Amino acid sequence: MKIAVTYEGGSIFQHFGKTEAFKMYEVEDGKITSMQIVHAGGAGHSALAGFLSEQGANVLICGGIGEGAQTALKEAGIEVISGAAGEVDAAVNAYLAGELESAGTNCDHHHEEGHSCCGHHEEEAEKAPEEEHSCGGHCSGCSGCGGAQVPDFEGPNVGKTCRTHYRGTFDDGTQFDSSYDRGEPLEFVCGAGQMIHGYDKAVATMEVGQTINIHLMPEEAYGMPDPRAIFTLEIAQLPGSEDLEVGARAYLTNQYGQPFPVTVTEKTETNITFDANHEMAGKELNFQIELVEVK
Repeated sequence: MKIAVTYEGGSIFQHFGKTEAFKMYEVEDGKITSMQIVHAGGAGHSALAGFLSEQGANVLICGGIGEGAQTALKEAGIEVISGAAGEVDAAVNAYLAGELESAGTNCDHHHEEGHSCCGHHEEEAEKAPEEEHSCGGHCSGCSGCGGAQVPDFEGPNVGKTCRTHYRGTFDDGTQFDSSYDRGEPLEFVCGAGQMIHGYDKAVATMEVGQTINIHLMPEEAYGMPDPRAIFTLEIAQLPGSEDLEVGARAYLTNQYGQPFPVTVTEKTETNITFDANHEMAGKELNFQIELVEVK
């Protein structure tokens, strides 16, 4: 058996579609016999699925991953264990011990760059509030969303898989994200709760080839900051947190074993304070959306 793990600097890279390297493990009789790092180039989820298939991978361990990537990997005969975080070797050993479960389709988009992971925090992170936003497309952190939902809007695209290009800007014109820059449309099921509400609702009534511009208030985007999402833990009980600085992005693990992103807001000699609110909570956002395909 061969296990592939999304890899960056010894930790599990959290966004499958932009993975540039994998750590590959050969396993025989439940034990690791060899390992190596291979570079894939981050060519998008479809190309990465083919790359892993060519490498002979049977299992993929990763952080965030969307529905399209899950489908491509399934078609390639590769088992996906998503929602993992922390050190890659530890994750593989946990999988071999039967202790690592998949979070399913847990991310679609809004990739949060430059974060660091501070190890496994299952017990301490149980104290953190569960995220209450919908996740996906422009998603509020990749943390195990994707369950069936009934949308509060209608349109011919509801329930269908849509592919869209978009450009996101703040009111001052600053661009914060763009699928055009990545060269790959965003794919999601309209009305399934995989997108922030305003984006999802806008796409529901669009026609293929149409381009629109929308302005979203926080309530239609990432919501308002929730004070309950700010919490303080002891550094001694979070291995690796002693290296984090104020302003750093990190991942903790909730009581279900799923990673969720946080920002360090305060740190003393003994305690560290995290904010689990999305970095865009409370912001008004603008999107230019182009509907590329509906299937």
